[in-house]
Amino acid sequence: MTEHAYAPTLMRAHALLAADRPEEALRELAVLTESDAVSALVFELRAAALLQLERWAEAGDAARAGLAAGGPDPDLLCQLGLAEYRLGRHETAERALLDGLAIAPEDVSLLCVYARLCLEHGQRDKARRLVELAAAQDPDSPTVYSTRVQLAHASGDDALAQRISREFVAAHPENAQAHALLGGTSAARGQVRSAYSGLRQAVANDPADRDYAKAAYEARIALHPLMLPVRPFARFGSVKTWIAAIVVIYGLRALGLYPLATVAGLAWFALCVYSWVVPPLLRRWLMRRWR
Repeated sequence: MTEHAYAPTLMRAHALLAADRPEEALRELAVLTESDAVSALVFELRAAALLQLERWAEAGDAARAGLAAGGPDPDLLCQLGLAEYRLGRHETAERALLDGLAIAPEDVSLLCVYARLCLEHGQRDKARRLVELAAAQDPDSPTVYSTRVQLAHASGDDALAQRISREFVAAHPENAQAHALLGGTSAARGQVRSAYSGLRQAVANDPADRDYAKAAYEARIALHPLMLPVRPFARFGSVKTWIAAIVVIYGLRALGLYPLATVAGLAWFALCVYSWVVPPLLRRWLMRRWR
């Protein structure tokens, strides 16, 4: 079969990938004959579908096969780099990404995947420069937005991460990842209602994603009135909350207010016990109720 003859199959597979239907795209590609299925473009589409399904090892194999069939290609090298990164093989991932950037130094996907790899190794300044290069090429790219959120989070700036997530949602209101990131960054700031709203919208936009559904479920539990006393732990973290409690208790003792210090100590102990006991019991009860 000539390339022209199987072009409609490739177009349908590409459309299915754009619609976030990778399993159907793989079934579409499976109808190709053995001789037609070995072109670099077919391997690229197959790798893209496998990456969407998070089947990292198979995606890496497909990308390697595409490179063997068609030679160096920035898209295939990016797919290989992403697959190797997800598999934890960072040296191989970096080599593939650098080979891709040598061919296409302004490729947004390559720049963003490499930035994420740098963040994994604590190289925030290098990651920031890579993200800035990517943003200069395509500032409204979903990949750029999500990588900027990851960079802000890695830098400890949850407020900036949330602001970028809001910009992402405004630019791509139908993008499930944008809403999920807004939900996640809101949760990191202890804003449980905003967290649930964002995650619920992510599920509405992509009902098949189990991670979004699980996160939305947890956010819904966090909204329950019985979870109100433990929200400081979610907002500030256990360590900061513990330090604040110690400062209050010993501050009262230093002022000679021993009865108040005792009350504060007992209240802190009660809150700790509450945080250990109530959330798991509430989660178990709500799971039975919502089934």
